[in-house]
Amino acid sequence: MDSFKRVLSYARPFGRRLPAYLLLSVFSVIFGVVNYGLLGPLLTVLFDNQAAAAEVVRPDFTWSIDAVTGWFRWLLSSVLRDRGVIAGLLLVCGAIVVSCLLANVCRYLSQRIIVGLETRLMKRLRQDLFAKIVSLPVGWFTERRKGDVLSSISNDVSEVQNTIAGSFHVFFREPLLVLGFLAMLLYMSPQLTLVSLIALPVSAFIVTRITRKLRAGSVETQHLMGRILGHFEEAIAGSRIIKAFNAGGYVEDRFEAVNERHRRVLRQVRNRQELASPVSEFLGISIAAGVLFYGGWLNLHGSLGMTWPQFIVYIMFYWKVLEPAKAIAKSYALVQKGLVSADRIFAILDTPVAITGGERPLTAFREAVTFDHVTFSYGDEPVLRDVCLTIPKGKTIAVVGPSGAGKSTMADLLPRFYDVTGGAIRIDGQDIRDCSLESLTALMGIVPQEPVLFNGSVYENIAFAMPDATREAVVAAARVANADEFIAQLPQGYDTNIGDRGAKLSGGQRQRIAIARAVLKNPPILILDEATSSLDTESERLVQDALTRLMGGRTSLVIAHRLSTIRHADEIYVVQDGRIVEHGTHEILVANHGLYSHLCSLQDFS
Repeated sequence: MDSFKRVLSYARPFGRRLPAYLLLSVFSVIFGVVNYGLLGPLLTVLFDNQAAAAEVVRPDFTWSIDAVTGWFRWLLSSVLRDRGVIAGLLLVCGAIVVSCLLANVCRYLSQRIIVGLETRLMKRLRQDLFAKIVSLPVGWFTERRKGDVLSSISNDVSEVQNTIAGSFHVFFREPLLVLGFLAMLLYMSPQLTLVSLIALPVSAFIVTRITRKLRAGSVETQHLMGRILGHFEEAIAGSRIIKAFNAGGYVEDRFEAVNERHRRVLRQVRNRQELASPVSEFLGISIAAGVLFYGGWLNLHGSLGMTWPQFIVYIMFYWKVLEPAKAIAKSYALVQKGLVSADRIFAILDTPVAITGGERPLTAFREAVTFDHVTFSYGDEPVLRDVCLTIPKGKTIAVVGPSGAGKSTMADLLPRFYDVTGGAIRIDGQDIRDCSLESLTALMGIVPQEPVLFNGSVYENIAFAMPDATREAVVAAARVANADEFIAQLPQGYDTNIGDRGAKLSGGQRQRIAIARAVLKNPPILILDEATSSLDTESERLVQDALTRLMGGRTSLVIAHRLSTIRHADEIYVVQDGRIVEHGTHEILVANHGLYSHLCSLQDFS
């Protein structure tokens, strides 16, 4: 119930429109009741028009059921006596058409308010979910299946829209219908109505028992859907490897196992969900049959208290009570399923953001970046141990070492993708944990090993997050990155769409686009994380030329795999098993015949 209230809170401010919605719903119910109530006079005109034409004293008009029905009987009798049966039929049929029109107009207008509520709710829910996804630290995504996250973003949000949000009109309007028709039933025959009401709690209890287990089944269904989406994502991203290893059958078998399990669980959930509606209808008809039997018994004993046309109208009113009751039962079953999705969404929204910014703004970079006895671990096993290094302003510092030594982790700690578990990283003496995240990242430009590009044009990718950048500035940045020449050869130049993750470009071209993006940002601190390690020789040369231009006059932290690219660094730090084991210039480290010299010999570089 808490999740339901929380979902409803996203529709605020609904209080301003609630009176209009309730008023329209009440009028819709009133006109709907009148519509079915007019069937009594219609039947009387058709089968006993003499009784309908009997003289009726005109009552004083007041806003009560007795006064309204008495006034209409007087009007009908007057028309039948003065103008005949056909005119009476036209009066009743016209009244039915008008009441039906007014009921549906009011219903449509009230539904427009609910539609506005639903669309506003889903917009705000998606907005909060997206903002949360953007704000979560990088480590949160590495600990979770991508399929589960995608399932929450797509399937869970759609499930909430189709079940909880889609049931708002049922929970708001259908109870009013039930109350309206029950009021007429009590007015027409309190004795019959009280007998029928005794059986309704039994029906509600049975439906509740049926739908109670929907929640547990829905939890497993959504979990399996996350795995299914994960398999799809892996199949798309790894299509080349699947084909290269002839592994189509293998991945299909893995997918089929999860897909079959999802089918079985979903079948159980849907069967139980669909059971609620027919059971509710059967119980309703059974109660209606009991009412018919009891009404017949009362009529045989002369104590029914109404004519047969009135009794038929009574049964139709009772039937109209069953329809909204059935809708409520079905919606209740749907909501139980939707609450599982809501819980999964709110689990993401309630995830605490482990990395939060401080209050101090970093307005400029003046002196140095310092790793002060930094220790870091992803779990129990430390990745970095007591790392100390200084990056003076305007200098290029390179970090090298074997795979898994912790080089990329050092690059991730500086912009606070992760937070240190011991020691501190300082910029101009300030602990970066005390600085605002916006001002910290504003000082940095990052060129990763695998460039991150977005499905859009070349221009949009270079000017990413810089909407005020001019086209001249974008072109100038591309020239610095050695990208202008190949961009000019693209079909639409800078307006060419590069596909998902830049799939239409080569590796070297993607990397130069990423460098152009960093050039345009013009950051004082530059982080290069093995930016040329996956490139061929020609692409590496072009990218390295672009990086050399980019690093000119900037403070740079370079994580390098190919040692030839950092030969002229001001200082090189060698990392092994999370510790700095050597540091110095290229010439000094080669002369020391330590780990760096060994790595150079492996790459046939000295």
